[in-house]
Amino acid sequence: MQIKSRQATGEGRERVEVVPETLDDLWHLSHVVEPGDHVSGDTTRRIQRNDDTLRDKGGEREPMWLKIEVTDVEFAKFANRLRIGGEIVDCSREDQLGFHHTLNVEEHTELTVEKRWKPDQNDRLEEAVEATENPDVAIATVEEGEAHVHTVAQYGTEERASITSTTGKGDYARPRDELFAELAAVLKRQDVDAYILAGPGFTKQDALDYFEEEIPDIAAQITVVDTAAVGDRGVHEVLKRGAVEDVQQQTRIAEEADLIDELMARIGEGSEVAYGPDEVAKAADFGAIETLLVLDDRLREERSGEGDWDVDVDHIIETTEQKGGSVTVFSAEFAPGQQLSNLGGIAALLRYRLD
Repeated sequence: MQIKSRQATGEGRERVEVVPETLDDLWHLSHVVEPGDHVSGDTTRRIQRNDDTLRDKGGEREPMWLKIEVTDVEFAKFANRLRIGGEIVDCSREDQLGFHHTLNVEEHTELTVEKRWKPDQNDRLEEAVEATENPDVAIATVEEGEAHVHTVAQYGTEERASITSTTGKGDYARPRDELFAELAAVLKRQDVDAYILAGPGFTKQDALDYFEEEIPDIAAQITVVDTAAVGDRGVHEVLKRGAVEDVQQQTRIAEEADLIDELMARIGEGSEVAYGPDEVAKAADFGAIETLLVLDDRLREERSGEGDWDVDVDHIIETTEQKGGSVTVFSAEFAPGQQLSNLGGIAALLRYRLD
């Protein structure tokens, strides 16, 4: 995600111009944009007159800039787009004011969002920006006598190292280990969350065996992928198979799973934990929350007025952060989020028990 500009517009509102660069960015925006926000950008539209009839232009759409007051948001994952619908409140053609329009936001679509930004929504934007700027997956491709390391960011790949060495088995065991040692040293320098080890034949498995002995923490984060080549061609094969997306998704799920496991363990022990909106709100007011866990779907429902909680979810989030706690928003699409849903959609790991 790129943030191109931010501007205060008064009454606590801020106008932010963003450029989503990946499907993940569209997903983040679907949890930021909500009814009542103003969203603007360039689009196309079949022209309507005030009598609600379509002008006969042979089905052609005219380009224009417009701003809508949002009424509905839909993340169409399988269509790779975000649909934001609402009433046109400003437009390059005044005769279109008051009509309904849907903005189809795709990757690299520039749009502006004006709203009262809540702390967790700002955090979500920053998370998307950091995901773009910082590589989070390293791909090591290796075969006899040759190894390469690339990092993958959401904007593309970059080669970090290219290593060549005389290798072999038997009398050549030491040079082979030297290749693996140099590759291990490069991997240790990468600031990433996960690793993919790829290449043809059995060399990659031998390399993994070496890593499990020498760099076990990194080895535990490695996913092995078969490819026919190494270097740029091997990386292309890895990307084409969707292995990077799978690893990134599994990394996010793993982080959520660790939190939900800790939550369930504490529930079983009757220790420092709260779940359900009322108990969590009480814990927030006491300043007892260390980590707040909230489900994205419930967060959206409560903010839109469609939920049934008797407490203000934004007050819980703001109070938690003001008193030094952290907030993790879970995805309802994955198993940890489904577990959290069964607990009412909100829970907290506490600093101390509330009796």
